[in-house]
Amino acid sequence: MKIDVVGKRTFYSNGNGWFAPDQPSVVFIHGAGMDHSVWTLPARHFARHGYNVVAPDLPGHGRSAGPPLTSIEAMAQWLQHLLDALTIDQATMVGHSMGSLAALAFAARQPNRTRTLALLGTSAPMPVTDVLLDAARANDHDAIDMANTWSHSSFGLQGGNANPGINMMMSGQRLIERAADDVFYTDLNACNSFTEGDVLAAEITVPTMVIAGDEDKMTTAARGAEVARLIRNAELVHLSSCGHSMLSERPNEVLDALREIV
Repeated sequence: MKIDVVGKRTFYSNGNGWFAPDQPSVVFIHGAGMDHSVWTLPARHFARHGYNVVAPDLPGHGRSAGPPLTSIEAMAQWLQHLLDALTIDQATMVGHSMGSLAALAFAARQPNRTRTLALLGTSAPMPVTDVLLDAARANDHDAIDMANTWSHSSFGLQGGNANPGINMMMSGQRLIERAADDVFYTDLNACNSFTEGDVLAAEITVPTMVIAGDEDKMTTAARGAEVARLIRNAELVHLSSCGHSMLSERPNEVLDALREIV
């Protein structure tokens, strides 16, 4: 589906569902260098179970016009414009990695428009190591290799997948490779520069779930647990033998958890 948001053509997946004003809505926000396709399983599930699904390509990602947004604050503001364009008053906000920061900032600033909140692979703050930032700034493929390797658990690094014929490592690599030059760096720098996540987390009042992988090297389980501690009455879900790429490594467990909060 395509719609204009702040004068830019924006693509979003509706999970092959349909929009109905009387249905609850859920918005899925992808991570750095990625696009809506990481949400295929949950998007289709909730679209078939009575939800309006919106899984956008953020500006400059996937099929959406650019340029990419340079800060988490700008992403949170853009999400507000997205809901306005779709005439959605309130939604569950679900974000992974960079998307979790955008969802967190949105929920803190727009509590009346946030029904519930789910943060996957999150950390606040979310520092990015200099070696990764420098490689991404240079559009060096090493940045993709580092992020892809650090995003997978010991099981994921073997390449297997519950879906026959799909290699987790290669599919993760190909997804980031599709991003235009400078997009991955812009995203990583936005995460690294977002310093008020812990303050905003303490302001969130809506029901919240934090999902953390015990082998996540990008945003460790301990950092996810700290975010859950900062948010009042947040539920923390631990995924075993799981890295940062939880949507491909543990898709069914992630979906089971989301069904409890969405």
